[in-house]
Amino acid sequence: MRKRRARRSIYTLEEAIARRKSIPAMPHFHPLIYLLLTLLLLLQVSSQSTVEFLPGFDGPLPFHLETGYVGVGEREEIQLFYYFIKSEGNPDEDPLMVWLTGGPGCSAFSGLVFEIGPLSFKLKEYGESLPELVYNPYSWTKTSSIIFVDAPVGTGFSYATVKSAYRTGDLGQVRDLNHFIIKWLIGHPELASRPVYLGGDSYSGLTLPALVQAIIHGNQAGREPFVNIKGYLLGNPITDQTIDGNSQVPFAHGMALISDELYESLQRTCKGQYRFFDPSNEDCLRDIMAYDQCVVGLPLNQILEPLCPFAAPRPGGEALGKVRFLIEQVFRDDPPAPAPPDSSCRSYGYKLAPNWINDEDVQDALHVRKGSIETWSRCVYGLQYTNDIPGSLQYHANLSRHGCRSLIYSGDHDMIIPFLGTQAWIRSLNYSVVDDWRPWTVNGQIGGYTRTYANGMTFATVKGGGHTAPEYKPRESLAMYQRWISQEPL
Repeated sequence: MRKRRARRSIYTLEEAIARRKSIPAMPHFHPLIYLLLTLLLLLQVSSQSTVEFLPGFDGPLPFHLETGYVGVGEREEIQLFYYFIKSEGNPDEDPLMVWLTGGPGCSAFSGLVFEIGPLSFKLKEYGESLPELVYNPYSWTKTSSIIFVDAPVGTGFSYATVKSAYRTGDLGQVRDLNHFIIKWLIGHPELASRPVYLGGDSYSGLTLPALVQAIIHGNQAGREPFVNIKGYLLGNPITDQTIDGNSQVPFAHGMALISDELYESLQRTCKGQYRFFDPSNEDCLRDIMAYDQCVVGLPLNQILEPLCPFAAPRPGGEALGKVRFLIEQVFRDDPPAPAPPDSSCRSYGYKLAPNWINDEDVQDALHVRKGSIETWSRCVYGLQYTNDIPGSLQYHANLSRHGCRSLIYSGDHDMIIPFLGTQAWIRSLNYSVVDDWRPWTVNGQIGGYTRTYANGMTFATVKGGGHTAPEYKPRESLAMYQRWISQEPL
């Protein structure tokens, strides 16, 4: 393998001191010692590195990859790790997107490698050898620069310098990411005026709209730098737990997973409340159990695929698991399937990820700080995390008043957050339809269906897509994104 080269850059001392108001004064230290301590601190919290080669990838990377840490919090006790990839189209003009992976607790690397980034794993049996990476021709970096950030703290390579900083939640994550974006743009002044979009899926449906609102409020308060926020996009997002949860039964009926008779009985006995049902209602409970028997053998993240161990997050598990949910199998750690997954399973890639990224040479190439975490996991369970944003409908309404464009898309074979629930909460906002339901196509084939509303919101289904639509339908998802980000009709 060719020698890896890295370029590390930091602010000048004068710039950094001007931008870092949290460096404490230390009048009892000799000025030279204070200068050295300050330099060490700045090196620690303001680092960024260019990555030209990665173990397992043949040759130099055909795109610009930067990794680094941004310190947030009062004393920058939280160190958020990120991957930044410049647009492969027109990097001097294309917009910038910040991508949030769901969970909470799932690494940004998951979005980069399994969804919308320019790298993918070559799925095959490796034994003890290092997994191989290949180029993904359907990366969303074809048309925008993207920052993939490990959030909240404790996710991926993001870490805290004090134990108390690991206690966070939805609102804490929003605060930290807001701080991250501001500091990152200060460190990349060439991108400071670029149109900015926020994107994410699954659990990000709760935190991302709140983050967009926080950015807008910061702009209105005159905070510098001004973030040129233009819109946001969400895939199969958790939005309203009642609406999302109650949509599973009608989805299952529409997909011929349960009989007409069982569906009619469920409607009658549970009165449409399939998520928060009364366990003392024996008739409803009986129907729920019958329903469960019909769907227990399905991969709920994409019902047409073979059942394989998910080896991944229980999507929205921490938040949704706190209430009595219709189907506990959605969040099982051990669904009824052979384990471990083999290379014929889509989830086999989830098994390859830790085998690759926990390699010492890989972490050196990514410029991970030694000793900052023990072991990387694609999704971290057991975070000290508070689910303090119960729903995000009010944020969508507020953002519409601010003129924010949005794209809400659903893989139409996802049963975790079914498209029916997403359509229902969008309808509840009562916006007029300006472009009614119609198919959108890719290379002459229907890629899904779409509808656009007067508030600037576009809803789209991705035909055949699962819970993370670009993972299942990469070509169609790229076409959808390119058209929307270019303000063209789908």
